[in-house]
Parts: sequence; C-alpha cells; structure tokens
Amino acid sequence: MLVATVALPAAGAGALAVLPARHAKILATAVAAVTLVPIVVLAFAHHSSSSYASLSPALSPWADYDVSWVPALHLDFHLGVDGVSYPLVALTGLLTLLCCAYTMWKVPPGGSARTLLALLLVLEAGILGTFLALDLVLFFLFFEVVLLPMYAVIAGWGGEERRKAARKFVLYTLFGSVLLLLGVITVAVTAGTGNLITLTGGHGLGRNTQYAAFALFAVAFAVKAPLWPLHTWLPDAHTQAPTVGSVILAGVLLKMGTYGLIRVGVGVAPLGAHWAAPVLGILAAAAILAGALICLRQTELKRLIAYSSVGHMGFVLLGIATLTATGLQAALIGNVAHGLITGLLFFLAGAIKDRAHTGELADLGGLRETAPRLAGILGFAAIASLGLPGLAGFWGEAFAVVAAVQRGGGLWTTLAVLAAIGGALTAAYFLRLLRKVTHGPVGTPVPAGIAGAEWFAWSPLVALTLAVGLVPALVLVATDAPVLALTGAIR
Repeated sequence: MLVATVALPAAGAGALAVLPARHAKILATAVAAVTLVPIVVLAFAHHSSSSYASLSPALSPWADYDVSWVPALHLDFHLGVDGVSYPLVALTGLLTLLCCAYTMWKVPPGGSARTLLALLLVLEAGILGTFLALDLVLFFLFFEVVLLPMYAVIAGWGGEERRKAARKFVLYTLFGSVLLLLGVITVAVTAGTGNLITLTGGHGLGRNTQYAAFALFAVAFAVKAPLWPLHTWLPDAHTQAPTVGSVILAGVLLKMGTYGLIRVGVGVAPLGAHWAAPVLGILAAAAILAGALICLRQTELKRLIAYSSVGHMGFVLLGIATLTATGLQAALIGNVAHGLITGLLFFLAGAIKDRAHTGELADLGGLRETAPRLAGILGFAAIASLGLPGLAGFWGEAFAVVAAVQRGGGLWTTLAVLAAIGGALTAAYFLRLLRKVTHGPVGTPVPAGIAGAEWFAWSPLVALTLAVGLVPALVLVATDAPVLALTGAIR
C-alpha cells in the first residue's frame, strides 16, 4: 500500500504521455481517485506489526516498507506512515483529486490540459513521498521532485507575470535545497545512517553537530513553508499561478516545510531545536503580526489570501517553537486546517476572478446580491480562516498561544500576547475582505451560477473544515505517542 500510494500517481503521469489527449481529464481524475484507495487502507494499517515496535514503540510506524536501495552507501528505500504524517498524506490525496476533477470543467489558458494534469500527478507523487519517507536521503529526493513541476505549472498556465514569479519561486527553493542537502550530508555522514526512526532523539550526533544540522534544516524548511522573512516568493507565485496550482501550493506543498521541521529538524536534532527555540518563537510572532498588517493593506484578492498564509504559518511555527506536546499538536492540526481552508479560499478566489475578470477588491463588491451562494461559501471560508470556534482554523491558532503560555517565562508570555493580537488582526482583515467583496456596493457583475465540478471541489473542503472544527480528534487521535516521543527526546 505504501509503494502503491507513491507509484500510482507517478504511473498515471506516465500514462498521460502516451494516451490520447481527449482522455486526459478522465484518466487523471480516475488515477487521483484510485490513489485514495491505498491511502484509506493505510488508516487501518496501525494494527500491523512493525520491526521497530520492540525498539521504540512510540516511534513505530503503523506500517513500513524498507528495502536496501544502494547498499554500498547504506541507502534504503524506506517508506512508513504514522499519526504525524497520515493526515497530510490524506489531505494531499484529496486535494489532488479535487484539482483534477476541477480541470474537467475549467482548464486555465496556457499549455495543454494533458500536460497540466501530468504535472499535478507528479506533484502528488513527490509530496506523498516526502510525507512517507523514513530515510533522510530519500526524504531529500522526494522533497526535490516537486520543484520543477510546480515551476512548470506557474510558468505555463499562470498570469501575465508568470515567468518572473516562477523564476523567483525556483531560485528561493533552490537556495533552501542546497542548505537541506548540506544538513542531510552532515547528519548521514556523522551518524552513519539516514534512518529517521533511528535518528530520532539525535542518535549518534553530538551537540555541535545538532546545532549545525538544525540551523541548516530550519532555514531550508523556512524557505519552503515559507516562514517570515523568507516568504517574499509566495505572494507572486500565488497571484500568478492558476487556481489548481495555488490550491496545491497552499494546501500541501507549503506543509512540506513545516512537516520537515517537525520530523527532521526537531526529531533528528532536538538539542539544536532547544537551542534555537527562542529565535523561532520570535520569528513566529513577527510572521503573525507582519502577515496580518500586510493583509490589511492588500487590494488584490489572491495576494491577500497568499499573505494570510504567512500569518497562519507563523502560528504553526510558534507551536513548533514551544517544543511542547500541546504546541506540536497545535502545529499538526494547524497544518491540516490551513490546507483545507486556504485550499477552499483559492478555489473561491479563482472562481471570482474567472467570472469578474479581476481580483481587485475595489472592483468587486455586492457579491451577496449578484451571486449569493458564492458569497455564502466565501463568508464561511473567511470566518473559518480567522479562527472562529467550531471550525478547523480555531484549534491550531488557539492552542499555539496556549502552548506559549504553558512554556512560561517573560519571553514566551510576550510572544503569546503578540500572537493573540495577530489573531485579532486576522479577524480584522478578513472582515474587511467580506465588507468589500460581499457587502460593498455592486462592482463588476459576477454570474450567479456554480458548476457541478465546482460543487464537487468545494463541498468536501467545507464539510471537513466543519468536521475537524467540531471533532479535532479526527486529526489528533493518533499523534499522542509520536509527539510525546519527540518532546521526550528534547528533554
């Protein structure tokens, strides 16, 4: 099932290259749907035995597949899944299916639909591989697989300045990749293994090595997330990317950075994480406040949503920086909530721009009068993103603040207060967005109809945003053991 999860979308991308173009949309959507089958099966795999159960029960994956890959270099093709990775695996499979189905109704102008869909499936394979990899070198290779496909999606099907945005994306990401490679080599050579389970807790790594490795990992993952102040590629990429590109980028590709910071950064170099925690906390609070203040000044719909990701990722980083069980779980559920809500917001922003042919807030308005159902879904997504209790966005942000308070001390209490202020500013800019777009005077007319493919793409995200908000255990039920193992290693 683990191999099938990664292999199916990769094989589907290859099949698209040889089959007639007229069948591309149906085939890609079918492959994305079939890929969900092994993903669902993996949810029940934790009843299986694992070779690591006797070594470290708390870190033992639900299921793992480990074969020697390059014996001379001690490299293994090692995949596994546990409560930390599974929610993101499921989110990746879902969003890819929704994006492929969405293209059956609307293909962005640019290259062919077949090429775009093949790139989406390659992206899915790379992202799934990153979340499932339990070997450090394999993690790096999957981490890099997504670079060129996302560049091609932005450059081929984006807006007028798409090539500039794509170049900026690839240059920033390559910078992070170099640092990640240096960190991987440092750890693998020093410890003599790339096994992430064995390395958890800093096994075989001295204090100074952990400091150096964590610094390299932290900057590399900060670029991918992206975290302030390495975020400047994000607004351009989102503004120029096609709708499906923005959904994948915001929904799951950014999560590769925060997931890597937890699994690799905190897991492999806990002493380095403890050493850098105050700096990470300060940067997180800065990101929350800077993201909110920039959003209050934004005049373009997609750029506003893009900058909101900087603030939301700041809450995720704050949770990680506390190095507490509460904080890490807040980061994990914050990742999933952001993927659901921001994915929905970018779907809606794309729908509005396609209908009105503009994303300028000054030109939009009166959406509740011209397209009331679209306005209602936009309102739901906005209040979910601002952290209304009962919806998915609440748990990650609220408990990141709680974790900072629990950490104690003047610094962490101050950071908690600043984060709470940033949360209030988040509410302010989303309410400003709704005032301009849905409740303002009628601007550019927006047709009221909603296509069936749009309902198909939006409905699961709406339902899951509500479900995770009401029952956060859907995400957190299996995270206790691995999170406690990580925090125990730090101590």
